[in-house]
Amino acid sequence: MRETNPSPPAAAADRPRTAPDPAAPDDIAELRRVAVHLAQTAAAHVRARRPEVFGPGAAASGAVRAKSSPTDPVTVVDTETEQLIRRLLAELRPGERVLGEEGGGSVGDAEQVVWVVDPIDGTVNFMYGIPAYAVSVGAMRGGRSLAGAVVDVVAGQTYSAGLGAGATRTDPDGTAHTLRCNEIESVGMTLLATGFGYGAARRARQGRLIAELLPHVRDIRRMGSAALDLCMVAAGRVDAHYEHGLNTWDWAAGALVAAEAGARLVLPPAGTAGGTGELVVAAAPGIAGELLDLFDRLGVSKAIPEG
Repeated sequence: MRETNPSPPAAAADRPRTAPDPAAPDDIAELRRVAVHLAQTAAAHVRARRPEVFGPGAAASGAVRAKSSPTDPVTVVDTETEQLIRRLLAELRPGERVLGEEGGGSVGDAEQVVWVVDPIDGTVNFMYGIPAYAVSVGAMRGGRSLAGAVVDVVAGQTYSAGLGAGATRTDPDGTAHTLRCNEIESVGMTLLATGFGYGAARRARQGRLIAELLPHVRDIRRMGSAALDLCMVAAGRVDAHYEHGLNTWDWAAGALVAAEAGARLVLPPAGTAGGTGELVVAAAPGIAGELLDLFDRLGVSKAIPEG
């Protein structure tokens, strides 16, 4: 299990580097500003389009198709929203690459800024009208998140972070709140968030792990949006999140928000395909060591590949 933190302490400066030096603070602030603008603009589009596509009397025929399995949907709004973000980026940051859930791409090299986009994280919730879906936009370089924003579409709240610059939640009225993880010291009192894959075999294994974990924690929540779960760790609305098989666009922004709020992270290398089933963890610092030890004992730390 590879533990990482996008915002390492100064004491780690003499360790071997696995990524280029972060950008200057002004550059990070600008990337964060752009990420917030893109995510908020896209969220407004998603918010406006849902009643048109899935509201009462809407003709939703042809609006949904399956991706990796019949239970893994993509909607016309997912596709529209990613196209909108790509168009805006071409105007605001011409020449920079995009890695998107719907349009593909790559994480690039150590010199390039790559925008990592999930146009709707929580598409099933979006389809059913469950108020837990988000737009996620992250700026990465050399596989490291420099800035990111996650907008809770229904609540209108914007979570954002910059590397070394902290994390905030901004409410619809513009009020900003600095984010910090909960001060919790016992795994037995942990509210643990998770999510499930779409393949039957992976789901079966994840279900067995839930049964093993449940006696050791306060309770478990499954919201249906990894990006929001990671931000909820940062905001203290849950104490930790873990999930197997996330793609880079699921965590590029949210993991940075969690880290800048003090969370300890376990992440696969950027660009790792979700099909490999690697584990992602974000945990409040007071329980992180104990929780990761528990994951090791129960086998949660092991990847759960598709198939």
